Amino acid sequence: MAEREGPGIALFSYGTLQLPKVQRATYGRLLEGRADVLRGYRLAPLVISSPDVVALSGREIHMIARRTGDPADRIPGIVFRLTPAEIEATDLYETDAYARVEAALESGARAFVYVGPDAEPE
Repeated sequence: MAEREGPGIALFSYGTLQLPKVQRATYGRLLEGRADVLRGYRLAPLVISSPDVVALSGREIHMIARRTGDPADRIPGIVFRLTPAEIEATDLYETDAYARVEAALESGARAFVYVGPDAEPE
């Protein structure tokens, strides 16, 4: 289970969930968080097909984390604390291309993160 440090469920965000307009629309509030790093993953571009998500984020292309297993691959981001209802709202915001998984972060904390399929070996 994602780390419990204080109230709420830990969610690691590396993309549009950090945008104030996305937070207000998705959670009805602005989130506070702390910096951390997801290791063993690399970002890849993803074309968003949901008009609602594009309208909200203002971006047709989002980034998606894809597991490489290489600890040299690092994605900086923010860990937010969410309620169970806010996690459900996040599930609705993220498109079907993303899956919510639990991952260990560089700090040693565990958090949920939305990722795509594993990266192809180079």
